[in-house]
Amino acid sequence: MTEGALLNDRYQLLEQLGTGGMAYVYRARDVVLDRDVAIKVLRKDYSDNAEFQNQFRLEARSAANLSHPNIVTVHDFGFADGLLYIVMEHIPGKDLKQLIRERGRFSVKDGIPLMVQACAGIGYAHRAGLVHCDIKPHNMLVSKDMRLKVTDFGIARALASFTPNERTDVVWGSPLYFAPEQAAGESPTPASDVYSLGVVMYELLSGTPPFTASTADELARLHISARPIPIREYIPDIPVMLEEIIMKVLSKEPSARYRTADQLGRVLQKFGTLPVPQPEPVAPVSPSVITLKPDVAERLVPQGRTQPPQLEPEPVQYYQPEQYTPPPMPQPVYTAPAESAAEEIDWVSVGLGLLAVIFVGGLIPFWLWVYLTYFPPGR
Repeated sequence: MTEGALLNDRYQLLEQLGTGGMAYVYRARDVVLDRDVAIKVLRKDYSDNAEFQNQFRLEARSAANLSHPNIVTVHDFGFADGLLYIVMEHIPGKDLKQLIRERGRFSVKDGIPLMVQACAGIGYAHRAGLVHCDIKPHNMLVSKDMRLKVTDFGIARALASFTPNERTDVVWGSPLYFAPEQAAGESPTPASDVYSLGVVMYELLSGTPPFTASTADELARLHISARPIPIREYIPDIPVMLEEIIMKVLSKEPSARYRTADQLGRVLQKFGTLPVPQPEPVAPVSPSVITLKPDVAERLVPQGRTQPPQLEPEPVQYYQPEQYTPPPMPQPVYTAPAESAAEEIDWVSVGLGLLAVIFVGGLIPFWLWVYLTYFPPGR
C-alpha cells in the first residue's frame, strides 16, 4: 500500500507513521465518518495465511470490545486487496520508546503516573479475559497531555496461531520484554503481562532494559535464568521501596509476581501517594549585639560619640498553663474479716425464717378444721 491509496473504498491513506516486522502503520482518513484514524496493515506473508486470518478476526473482534481510557479503541478490521488491516483511533503523540530515547530516562515523579495508566488499561483487559502477550514501550502511545494508551491487543495471540516451522522471532513478541514462561514456549498468562510491565518500568526509570543481548536466544536465556541488576545500582536516588516492587515484578516464577496488572497498578498508586518527608525546621539566628570595650568607649567620648546604650533584652513572656491537679483517686475499701462466727449471723434472715415457720404452722390447724367440717369422723 502507498500513501494516497484508498483502502476498501473507505480509508484514505495520508502518511506512513511507522513500520515493523509484521505491519505498516498509516494515518488515514475515514471518508465515511470524516475522521482521522490509524490503520495497521499487515504484511503480505501474514495476510496470506488462512489460519492466521481466522485467528486475527477472532482477536480483533475481542479487542474491539475493549472500551477503556487507557486502551486504543479498535474501530474496524477487515481484508482488502489481499491484505489484513485493523483500524484504530488516531492518537497524536509519540510511543513510549521514542520518549525514552529522547529523555534518556524518566524521573519517578513523571514515570510512575505513566505506569499506573498502563496498568489500568491492561488490567481492564485482564478482567475481560484477554492477555496482551506483547507488552513493550512501542505499544504504549503517549499523547501531548501525557495520557497513555496501550495498543495492539490480540495481534500477538493471532501470530501464535502459526505452525512451529512458520514462526519467527516476531511470533513471540519482543525478546527484550517477554516473560520467562514465554521465552520457554509456555502459554502466557496475566502474570506474563505483569512481568513485561516490570521490564518497561525498569527501562523507563533507568534508561536501559534489565537484560540486553545480541541474539533472541541469549535474551531468552537471560529472562529464564539471570537475575536483573538492582535498579538502584544504576539510579541510586530511586526509593528502596520502588526497587523492591520492581524486583518482585521481575520474579522468574509467575506466582511470585502480582497476579494481574490491576494489583500492580494499585501498589504503584499507593507508592505515588506516600508523604514526602519534610526538612526539619531551622531555628532562627538571633541578631548579634556589639559591645565596645571600655578603652574604646573612652576615646569616643571626646569626639562627641558615646558608646551605644546596652539594651536589656525584653523578658520573654512565656505562657504558663494552669497547673492541673488530678482529682484524688478513690481509695479501695477493704472489709476486715469477721472476728467470730456470731458476727457473721444475719439476724434479719433468721427473723424472716421464723415468721415463715409460724405462718405455715398456723395454716395446719386451719386446714385440719376444714377437713373435719366436711368429713366428720364416724360418717
